[in-house]
Amino acid sequence: DAVTRRSLGYAYVNYHNMVDAERALDTLNYTPIKGSPCRIMWKHRDPSMRISGIGNVFIKGLEKDIDNRVLNDTFSQFGNIISCKVAIDANMKSKGHGYVQYETKEEADTAIEKVNGKLVNGKKVTVCSFMTRKDREKITNPGLTFTNVYINNLAETVDETALTDLFKKYGKTTSVVVMRDENSKSKGFGFINFESHDAAVKAVEEINGTEVAGKKVMCCRAEKKDKREAENKRKFQQRRAEQQAKYQGVNLYVKNLDDTVDDEKLRSTFAAYGTIQSAKVMTDENKNSKGFGFVCFSSP
Repeated sequence: DAVTRRSLGYAYVNYHNMVDAERALDTLNYTPIKGSPCRIMWKHRDPSMRISGIGNVFIKGLEKDIDNRVLNDTFSQFGNIISCKVAIDANMKSKGHGYVQYETKEEADTAIEKVNGKLVNGKKVTVCSFMTRKDREKITNPGLTFTNVYINNLAETVDETALTDLFKKYGKTTSVVVMRDENSKSKGFGFINFESHDAAVKAVEEINGTEVAGKKVMCCRAEKKDKREAENKRKFQQRRAEQQAKYQGVNLYVKNLDDTVDDEKLRSTFAAYGTIQSAKVMTDENKNSKGFGFVCFSSP
C-alpha cells in the first residue's frame, strides 16, 4: 500500500520464456505460502474481462474438504480457467462456496449446464452465473432501482430548459423541474425523472461533481429526506471506519504539549523516527493550543 507500505497480497513474476511460466503455473498453483494457498494465473493487461464478470461462475453447496485445486480439477474439463477460488473464513476453512472464471461465456454456460444440480464429492451443488452484489440487490430489493434524479447547488440562471438540454443525452425524460420560492426564484435544486433506470444511473454517474453554469453540482438518486440523511450518515461512518483502518498503527496521539509547541516543532521532534506525512497541534477558535496533537507516519 502506498501509505502503509503493507503488502496488497499479490505479486508478479516475469519469465524469459513461455515454457518456464507454464511449468510454474502447473506445478506451483495452489501451493501454500505461509499457510495460505496461493493462486497463480496469467496476467491480463486488459482488466475488462475480469471486471466485466463474463465467464464467471458461482458454485455453492461445496463439501468443506474441497479446496482450490480440487475445484479447479473439477471444472477444468469445460474450458480454460482464468481463476478459481474457494471462499474461506478467518480460520482458513471453506465457506462452502467458490468461484470459477472461464475465458468465454460459452465455457461458463457449459459448466453450468453439466454440473448444476449434480453431486460433487457426494454433495449436490448449485452452479450459476456470477452476479455482483449490486445486481443481486436489484433482484432481492426492487426499490434500489430508480428513475428520479435529484440535482443540487444549481446556479440561479439554470432553468428547466437548461436542465432538459443537460440531461436529454442520457435518455428520455418524463419531467424536469427546478424548485422555486414564492417569488419564482430558484432554490438551487431540481428533479429530473427518466423513463428508464439505466438512463438515471448514467446521468448520476456523469453529472455528479461536474460544473454546471460555473457551479459544482451534486447529482444523485432522488429520495425522501429521512432516507437521504440516513444514507449520508452511513457513508460518513463508512468513510471514518476506512480512514481509521487506513491509518491504524501509523497515526500517533500526543498530549500534554506545551503551549509553545506548534505544528513545525511537533514535526521536527518526531522526524528522527521516520517519514512524517502530517503533524498537527489542535487549537481552539483563538488559535491557542489545546495541549494535544497528532503525528502521522508513512509506515508503522
